[in-house]
Formats: sequence, C-alpha cells, structure tokens
Amino acid sequence: MTAPTTGSLRVNGATLHYEVRGRGPLLLLIPGGTGGAASFDGIADDLAAEYTVATYDPRGMSRSALDEPEAEQRVAEHADDALRMLDLLSPGEPARVFGASSGAIAAVHLLTAHPGRVARLVAHEPPLVEVLPDAAEHRALLARVEETFRSQGLMPAMAVFAAGLKKDGDTTAPEAETELPPQAAARAEQTMANLPYFVGRIVPGFMSYAPDLHRLEALSDRLVLACGEDSRGELPYRPAASLAERLGTELRHFPGGHTGLTTHSAEFGEALRKALRA
Repeated sequence: MTAPTTGSLRVNGATLHYEVRGRGPLLLLIPGGTGGAASFDGIADDLAAEYTVATYDPRGMSRSALDEPEAEQRVAEHADDALRMLDLLSPGEPARVFGASSGAIAAVHLLTAHPGRVARLVAHEPPLVEVLPDAAEHRALLARVEETFRSQGLMPAMAVFAAGLKKDGDTTAPEAETELPPQAAARAEQTMANLPYFVGRIVPGFMSYAPDLHRLEALSDRLVLACGEDSRGELPYRPAASLAERLGTELRHFPGGHTGLTTHSAEFGEALRKALRA
C-alpha cells in the first residue's frame, strides 16, 4: 500500500484529517458509519492509478476533532466539509465523488446544494429513510434507538438499531459476510471508539434528513445510486432502490452487502471504477 500524503483542514467547528494519493482528476471518497479515511485503504491505491484520490475522517471521527465535542451534527455541515475539501484540492473544477452510507447522505446534499462542484456522484446505500412510504416506522425506530442509548447505553442501542436494519421477517443474528481482511480487523479498536458518537449524533442527525427530491430529479444524470448484492430487503437498500425508481435511473449493484467496501474490497473498487466512468 502506498503511503498517502496527509494534511489537516480547518472547517467550521472542526479540524479535518485528510489523505491524498495518486494523480489525475480528483475523486473524493466520503466514508460512512464509524469509518474514516482508513476505510478506503482496500481500494484507494488501485483508484489512484487513474485519479487523485482524497478521503478524510468526518468531523468527530477518529483524527478529525470537534471544537465542541457535544455539538449537534447536521448533514448540511458535513456536506460543507466535503465542499471545503473540493475547494482545497480541486478549486474551480467539478470533481467525482463517492459516498458510503451516511457519507452518501452528505454527498447527496453536496450535489443538491453545490451541483457545479460535482461532476458525478456514486452514492452507495444512503439510508435516506424519509423517501420511503413507511418513513414513520423508521422515525419510531430512531426514537427507540435514542431512548435505549440514553437509558441503557451503547450496546443495547446498537442491538435495537441492528434489528431495525435487517430484512423483513429475519430474526437471526447478523453474521459477517466473510472474514475481514487484516487491515480491516486492525481498525476494529478505532471503530469501537467511534461508536458512541455515531449512535448518539450521526444516526439521529442523518437518518432524519430529507433530500430535495426536485433538485435530485434535475441532477439525476450526475447521480449513480448503488446497493450491495447481498443487501436486498434490508433497510439501507430500500431508499436507494426507491430513489432510482423515482428518478428513472439504473440501480447498480456492488459486491457484498452494506459493508462490501470492507468485505469485498477488490471487486467493490472495480465496480466503483465502472460506475464513475459510465
């Protein structure tokens, strides 16, 4: 793995840690969940043969410290962080962007708020549950997660959250799709450290976000919606599938499930490369 060039960027209320590798047009990778820049280690080097690949730890995650640790997290502010990265690394030039999960939600807002800065966006399983006809049920799930987190703590809240993401009728415990690569396994400690912030701040702030559907319809030629092959029927799959149908665009399928970026890195990277070119 090639060592990236690292840097820090001051944004409103935080200092972002970012990494850059490769040459060519800019490709900004926005991580989701409890991941940071390191979540792209399995694909960044290969993509760097074709692009200048930049990624970062979202504010409050890993090495990107918040000025106020208890600050409320808003999608618009996270999208503005991505915009500042584009302004730093690709001033005046539209860039390609990939977002995963909650990072895809921030990327969708970036596209609708600043379309002139995004040449193409690939959004992998953004949990935009407000676009679903049963959105009220998912609001209730979020309320249960928040209440459980307050009253019982992190792991019980995670159990409630995980149960709400499973396929309809699936009562089995979630299983890993495959044994994690060594690099991914080594990140487990940092992932656990990020979990309280993710459950307490990111989940409620991001999964209550409603995108501007009229803007997305107007910008649908720049948006690629993608889901995991193994995610069919799960909650994170449904919003992207619903949006693709509404926008009249193709829903692309990437290897693995919601975490295919980690469990099927090589194949996921190739699918992303194809989606960026098409």
